[in-house]
Amino acid sequence: MATYDLGPVDGEPVTFLHGYPSSSLDVAPVAALLEPDWRVLTLDFPGFGASAKPPGHRHSIHAAADAVEALWAAAGVEATVLAAHDYGVSVGQELLARRGERALTAELTGVVWMNGGLYPDLHRPTLGQQMLLDPDHGAEVAAALDEATFIAGVRGTWGERVELDATDIGQIYASMDEAGGVAIMHELLHYIADRRKHADRWRQALEGSDLPTAFVWGDLDPVSGAHMIERAEERIGDRATIVRMADVGHWPPLEAPDVLADAIRAVARDAGAPSQH
Repeated sequence: MATYDLGPVDGEPVTFLHGYPSSSLDVAPVAALLEPDWRVLTLDFPGFGASAKPPGHRHSIHAAADAVEALWAAAGVEATVLAAHDYGVSVGQELLARRGERALTAELTGVVWMNGGLYPDLHRPTLGQQMLLDPDHGAEVAAALDEATFIAGVRGTWGERVELDATDIGQIYASMDEAGGVAIMHELLHYIADRRKHADRWRQALEGSDLPTAFVWGDLDPVSGAHMIERAEERIGDRATIVRMADVGHWPPLEAPDVLADAIRAVARDAGAPSQH
């Protein structure tokens, strides 16, 4: 498992959970804005980035949550803000559920959610994901993916605030392709089934949380955009800070890192941490 511990050891900890089909690279623009006061912890989930990618391995959100707890144990982190995007929101919800059961090894002091399938019945997989989910042909689709196709897929979920940088997305593709990761992209979509299976547990964890909470959300996301955040607004909007961005798509950490950094600082202040500037 590839893990990263950035910034001063005595800095305010924030743990970043990346999305599909990406890696910890997504946190780089945010980490740069949080320097030098914050300690940014992140990892490449099993099957992603520089982590091991054995074909045929049975991945799960629960195993990804275990990996996050292992990161905290190795880093000696006892409390942290959590920032979760896409695939990472399901990992974050599982960690919240463990916290509610008093089974979490570190304390969460606040959570910032970004575009992801918090409510699986509202999740709208892209055409590419639907093709990868085909039980008969998904492996063939994954094997045929190249950098240009990957970038085109990301472009389809991008917003209008900033122009997509194909070089940056190409680096994300390279991290996914390392050790054969692109060829197992159909297997890494396990999280869609995981979300359905654990929908009640993860919904209750989200809606029952007493932590300082913020949502940094791109409305233009066709996968988990305005239609997703509207339900969160209805159910917990009175207990959370919701920042909706009309010109941002699926990738707030890349499209609006300044907004995300501000939300992380605000959640920490709400939790009683000293203001970081």
